[in-house]
Amino acid sequence: MDKIFFAVLLSVFWFSCSIGQSSQNDTLYNSQSFFNETHLLRHLKTLSSDAFEGRRTGANGGIKTKKYIINQFHSLHVLPLGKSYEQSFSFVNQRKEYKAVNVIGVVKGTEQPNTYILISAHYDHEGIKSGNIYNGADDNASGVCALFSFAEYFKDNPPKHSVILAGFDAEELGLQGSKYYVKNPIIPLNKIKVNLNMDMISRSDDNELFAVGTRYNDYLKGIVLNFKSSGNLKLLAGHDGGNLQENWTYSSDHASFYKEKIPFLYFGVVDHKDYHEPTDDFENIQPQFYTEAVNAIISVFKEIDTTIH
Repeated sequence: MDKIFFAVLLSVFWFSCSIGQSSQNDTLYNSQSFFNETHLLRHLKTLSSDAFEGRRTGANGGIKTKKYIINQFHSLHVLPLGKSYEQSFSFVNQRKEYKAVNVIGVVKGTEQPNTYILISAHYDHEGIKSGNIYNGADDNASGVCALFSFAEYFKDNPPKHSVILAGFDAEELGLQGSKYYVKNPIIPLNKIKVNLNMDMISRSDDNELFAVGTRYNDYLKGIVLNFKSSGNLKLLAGHDGGNLQENWTYSSDHASFYKEKIPFLYFGVVDHKDYHEPTDDFENIQPQFYTEAVNAIISVFKEIDTTIH
């Protein structure tokens, strides 16, 4: 038994060393999780529960979600970008006036604190319709909870550039939160190097996560094409008008930054049968794919943070 244990220990040590000696070009992937996976799934189960009433903009569920995000940012040492975490605004959609709130935090960079990478996810969803709660587990509680995982990662791995973590409101009502932000930026837009937007990242029967936006930026294309996953997930470039696939360039909050000529990557999956249905529940997400997706996005962020100027 002692000899077997020693042999196993030796093999583990050799494997760890072999990973550490690999070149950076060969290892743009994660060999272990960058965050607490249990926390990620617990947050997702909470935000997509009936208690949050589908997170409709301006409704009780949306307000409760805003408070939840602020509490998590505060506990994870994410600072407010402005005087507070809240960027309030109002708008009219189909003759109805809405009061909305973006939740914006920042993690200061260690080397280039005056330039920023903005990581975003919208927190609103469809609310309650005809007595049915549209919980929006994939769309987009999955993206919001990934923001918390980024914050966890930064506690032990502070970024070189400052990072804005943005929970945008009212995406489902015409990208209103991100539109308002780019028209009323808290820091100058020319200081934002890239937007990484996450919207629907927790399930794919084909294990495919798409990175949209590489068609418009060769630097980002190189990062995505050189990505190697340590799991079953496939990170694919596409869905940005360069082929016969559906074009997602304007399908979520990254569009607001693209219109301002800010490079972007949008991470998302193809629509599934529960998209914008009351069945988009926590029970229907795919935990392994989800955690691999968040790890992959953090890996891409790491490469950008290390190499972008």
